[in-house]
Amino acid sequence: MAHQKHLLSLTIAGLLSISLSVFALEKPKTMNEMWKIIEMQQKQIEALQKNAATTPVSQQTTDNTSKPAPTVATNDVKKLERKTDVLSQEVEKLRTNLSIPEEAKYKSMYGMGPAASKVYGTSKGLSIGGYGEAMYTNYVDTKGNQNNKDTADLERAVIYLGYKFNDWIVLNNEIEFEHATTGEGSEEKGEVSVEFSQLDFFLDQKYNVRAGLMLVPMGFINEMHEPTTYHGNHRPDIERYIIPSTWREMGAGLFGEVLPGLQYRMYAMTGLNAQGFSNVGIMEGRQGGSNAKADDFAFTGRLDYSPTQISGLLFGASTFLGNSGQNDVAFNNQKYNVFTQLYEGHIQYKYRGLELRALGAWSHIDDTAFLNPNLGATGPLGKESFGWYVEAAHDIMPLLWKESDHYLAPFFRLERYNTLAAIDNSSLVGSTFDARVGLDRWIYQAGISYKPIPNIVIKADYRNINDRKIVPMGIPNGDEFNFGVGFIY
Repeated sequence: MAHQKHLLSLTIAGLLSISLSVFALEKPKTMNEMWKIIEMQQKQIEALQKNAATTPVSQQTTDNTSKPAPTVATNDVKKLERKTDVLSQEVEKLRTNLSIPEEAKYKSMYGMGPAASKVYGTSKGLSIGGYGEAMYTNYVDTKGNQNNKDTADLERAVIYLGYKFNDWIVLNNEIEFEHATTGEGSEEKGEVSVEFSQLDFFLDQKYNVRAGLMLVPMGFINEMHEPTTYHGNHRPDIERYIIPSTWREMGAGLFGEVLPGLQYRMYAMTGLNAQGFSNVGIMEGRQGGSNAKADDFAFTGRLDYSPTQISGLLFGASTFLGNSGQNDVAFNNQKYNVFTQLYEGHIQYKYRGLELRALGAWSHIDDTAFLNPNLGATGPLGKESFGWYVEAAHDIMPLLWKESDHYLAPFFRLERYNTLAAIDNSSLVGSTFDARVGLDRWIYQAGISYKPIPNIVIKADYRNINDRKIVPMGIPNGDEFNFGVGFIY
């Protein structure tokens, strides 16, 4: 009898120790760790059940003879089974209900912004992210432009929806709401747009396939336009008018890392539509995947190099080449291709809180003399355009408060660009185009960016804009103070 009690107490103690170990578990960091823990616990339970069922236990009979006791094999085993069932239920509850904290690591991957890259870090299934930015603009000096009115605007609210089908096929989407409403049929009132919707097929580190509505891989901002990744409330003008932002087209291509630190992206995409070009550049020629004309296609490519020997350094170049006529540009019954070339180079360096950026871009467009008569009041289009900017910032929070992990960076940016650097007045056309209206600017900008956490930025900046041409209607041109907030998630 004492032996039976001893066995029973040992068995129950073993089960209790398992039960306590289950509840004392530290929360696993990943789903795989949780499954391993559950499998281990299930094996221990099965082993104890087997021991309880096979261990012989004797009891004393009335005639002082011994025989195997049915107690453990029947009643006590039933009790143990009930305890095992309870424990199994708790393990199942642990498996199904345990909340596993997943600390999102925001890191740019494959040319996408940090929040847009979240889907690449998931094991499988749905990924949700996004960003937003709101700002107040006060025109300190309207420079005689009565259209320059102070504004407060939720400029963008964006949702990233990604889905990882397996370890080599990923869907990534960006859906953007502008100006807080879809408005009343006017883009200025607000609109909803698909900024990109692409499938990535990961085949090898050196070559992978991307297809769908894709961002053109030019400059710093077009691909990585989340507000925490750049200084100032407004994106640099160079990356709005010379390199349109946000610029996306339908297409397919390759991307990868051919050598350590050397990354590339190259796509075939639908070309621009020259009928949308104007004296402020090619930005309205973007088709954005909306019933895009596909008579003309273009090639775009980009190379970036981050040498392992110099931490924080990145430099590279990109291009966009293709016809933009889309079989629609004609003069005197002759159709023209309007071949469009855009080249860009960039460099960035980050070291101990210091941040330096520089970018330059130049474009050349053929057949502008024959296109300009079609543009009318929105022309003329510049045969050539150029732009560049330099920027410096420094995180001074470690100097003010060493224990803080906040970010506080004053910055300065100088921009210079001209959308009408050269005008084609062909004698075949028989007219001279008015080059007095366009964007020929110097912009001096200073401000500060504060991040209480990496996901949130509070910005203030002042822009001094000096125009050398008459500014087209609808383009702000006064000196302005901007205050805003941005976030990613």
